[in-house]
Amino acid sequence: MLIDTPTSRPATSASNAPGHSRRPHDDAPDTARLFVRLTTMEEGPERDAVRDKIVTAWLPMAHRIAGRFRDRGESIEDLRQVAALGLVKAVDRFDPERGAFESYAVPTITGEIKRHFRDRMWALRVPRRVQELRNKVRVARRELAQTPGAPEPSTADLAAHTGLTEDEVAAGIEALESFSTLSLDAELPAGDDGYSLVDTLGGPDDSFDIVVDRESAKESLRRLPERERAILYMRFFEDMTQSRIADRLGISQMHVSRLISRSCAQVRQEAMGRPGDRG
Repeated sequence: MLIDTPTSRPATSASNAPGHSRRPHDDAPDTARLFVRLTTMEEGPERDAVRDKIVTAWLPMAHRIAGRFRDRGESIEDLRQVAALGLVKAVDRFDPERGAFESYAVPTITGEIKRHFRDRMWALRVPRRVQELRNKVRVARRELAQTPGAPEPSTADLAAHTGLTEDEVAAGIEALESFSTLSLDAELPAGDDGYSLVDTLGGPDDSFDIVVDRESAKESLRRLPERERAILYMRFFEDMTQSRIADRLGISQMHVSRLISRSCAQVRQEAMGRPGDRG
């Protein structure tokens, strides 16, 4: 549900009237009495009205905090909605006896916005550690670029500025460039004959199936009699014909054929029926 935001600023509090010291921000209204009243009220329409009045009074502050996160790939309207949600949570959880509401609300709202970026904005789920590295590198880049005429900071410069290792900086830079994903159909520059990202991906490798089959049959082959193992070796590894195998062993070609068929059937049956023996 969208939270309506007022177009006009809340009434100026007594603390901002002439003769009183100003608060840190103009959008920090004096709602202390409303909070005290809220804590004494039972659930119902009247309490909801007081709660809504507090939220409305503090919305400009929530919008100010949301503005700090503009130009990061999310619209300011959506950021303000997230900030408003954080404000509502802060109002509901605030204990007036623990100090000023602003001191509690600012980190609550800021945390809600950061969670929004962490959980909603990444196209892929990225470990929190990598997200933190990304943020540190981004801030370091901005700080180092503030010097007029300064060149693009190197990985070593960023590492020295942040206290991270160069490998950690490299991971942060990669994350900076991986905030969103590309379609597999996205065209990549390649002279006059552009090709898509999917063209750079490998295909299935049939050799993996051969490895699996060999490992599955290994134990079964070891259990065969020595002569049958020798026959299979000569047939499938030395590529000898059944006639040559028969001549070497002094048996008929028909007998060699039967031994090969029987041995292969036994190995296949054991490999398929006894997965625990694979490896």
